[in-house]
Amino acid sequence: MKAIYDPNAPKRPVNLSLNEALVAQARQMTGNLSAEVESMLADFVQRQKQLREAEAQRLKRAATAWNRFAEKQGSFADEFSTL
Repeated sequence: MKAIYDPNAPKRPVNLSLNEALVAQARQMTGNLSAEVESMLADFVQRQKQLREAEAQRLKRAATAWNRFAEKQGSFADEFSTL
């Protein structure tokens, strides 16, 4: 899988408010909580980009279909235009 971010970019500390009990459990399961969170964040960003691209494609298809309809049938407003 192609990285959606630069894995060699500098790291910097950030402040997050997380459930203390959940963090404690996660720390028992991994030696590198930051890497786990970064991986989950990368997955989230990738899914959101895919969802947004899919929505953009859906809207583009709808606009294309509407334009085809308007070219073939004319505009609904043409019937009522006073221009």
